Amino acid sequence: MLEDALSYPTKGDSGIVRLLIGGVLVFFSWLLVPVFLVSGYLVRAAAAVSRGDEDPPALDDWGGLLVDGVKATVIAVAYSLVPAVIFGGMLVVVVGGGSAGGNAGGLLAGVGLLGMLLALPAVLVVTYLLPAALINFAREESLGAAFAVSTLKPVLLSRQYIVATVIVFGVSVVGGAVLSFLSAFLVGIVIAPFYYFWLGLASQFMFGRAFAEVANTRESATPAAAPVADD
Repeated sequence: MLEDALSYPTKGDSGIVRLLIGGVLVFFSWLLVPVFLVSGYLVRAAAAVSRGDEDPPALDDWGGLLVDGVKATVIAVAYSLVPAVIFGGMLVVVVGGGSAGGNAGGLLAGVGLLGMLLALPAVLVVTYLLPAALINFAREESLGAAFAVSTLKPVLLSRQYIVATVIVFGVSVVGGAVLSFLSAFLVGIVIAPFYYFWLGLASQFMFGRAFAEVANTRESATPAAAPVADD
């Protein structure tokens, strides 16, 4: 899967042009609209892979990509609410404890800091859940599909998805280290937007392939309905 993922971003017609356009969009991400365009394209690519497409989809239909990107952002925000609420609540406790002073205030601040640390596992869980949720959203073209537990659960608990997550993490760490080294020579700064777009597509390929393997297994295991006999 890794070899296929690494070559996926440049496959198909105009693969290099696609990578260049994607890198330019990432470069201008501070304008926000390019962020939605890239997000919309990445979720479409992952959904296409989950349906068995070997090449990335065309980088066009800008209006549709923008809408998909906004919807993907809404889903990401919804998933992030739990860790955000935990972190924000504990931050209030820390500030309140510091303002109160004394032993009670110190104890309150300590409890708040501990709670903020507990928010980290929630962030990791959301990071793990989100790719599968976004793929199902794009596959079904429905916001509700991003929260369909019955569909997402077998994917999230599958060996394929866990392996994909580990590989994406490993590639991100290695690639990030190389990019940091190159940044010392300014080369990394120039290629960074294109690298992150390439990494996004490669990652989506791995998650999409894992989703497809689980989905195909479930479909093949579902017995076909018996034909109705004519009277």
